[in-house]
Amino acid sequence: MVDLSVRVGALELQNPVMPASGTFAPELAQVVDLDRLGALVTKSFTRDFRAGNPTPRVAETDSGMLNSIGIPSKGLDHFLNETVPAYRRFRPPLVASISANTAEDFVALAREVSVRAVDAIEVNISCPNIEADGKAFAMHADMTERIMTRLRAATPKPLWAKLTPNVGDIAEIARAAEAGGADALVVANTLLAMTIDTDSFRPTLGSIMGGLSGPAIRPVIVRMVYQCARAVGIPVIGCGGISTARDAVEYLLAGATAVQVGTATFLHPTAMTAIIDELARWCDARGVARVADLVGAVRDDDLSADRYEAVR
Repeated sequence: MVDLSVRVGALELQNPVMPASGTFAPELAQVVDLDRLGALVTKSFTRDFRAGNPTPRVAETDSGMLNSIGIPSKGLDHFLNETVPAYRRFRPPLVASISANTAEDFVALAREVSVRAVDAIEVNISCPNIEADGKAFAMHADMTERIMTRLRAATPKPLWAKLTPNVGDIAEIARAAEAGGADALVVANTLLAMTIDTDSFRPTLGSIMGGLSGPAIRPVIVRMVYQCARAVGIPVIGCGGISTARDAVEYLLAGATAVQVGTATFLHPTAMTAIIDELARWCDARGVARVADLVGAVRDDDLSADRYEAVR
């Protein structure tokens, strides 16, 4: 019997597979046994009501999808009174994903969502900071460290910092998040992208640009997980284009302790449990007794990957 359990900071997960925020809801229990997942990650929510972005909000691409949902939210009260009870029917740890446009709102929201039923807080610092001309908190190391320091002081709950891939040096951002008190990193959110309808000559999204997810971005995020895992001493959770157990194993070998599955669930609602089953078979066939032994096990000792210059 393969031991699929992993530890993300203070949380013991029965396996490394969990949903990516915004791609999952308790209603999925109608087709999936949610008690089999490693953790349950909620859709990001804000402190107050938020309508979200103009439509169209989603567009298909050749190997993924674009989205610009805009984090619509019914607010904190709805989350505590409706969303949390809906999730607490299930056994896996509950991770509340929070979003805010200002540091003050982030701090207040983290404090108010730190209830007993919430096991960890995923901090979506890849969202715009209106105090910095709309730049995401996680686009600069100093902003990242400052916001995480304030959040760390606001809650005793484990904090997972969700980073943006739209940066030049993600390892620097990872170190800043760790210095600010993050207990784990989620690497990463979607890549900023755009497509145009060549019949109408109009952008396919109502907000013009959006986030690219799906298999197309996996090699980029695997690289970022590899870099972050070597830059920090806290766990890294890989997120980007995971559809199969082999995809998950690739992330684990790169240094991720756990993974989040997003776009694949839209295509196949049972994708996460299929990955869990396939991961157990993959390990068993290769004599891997503990999935945790795969974390960071990429054989790169005789390679010069860290010194590779992408632009010559």
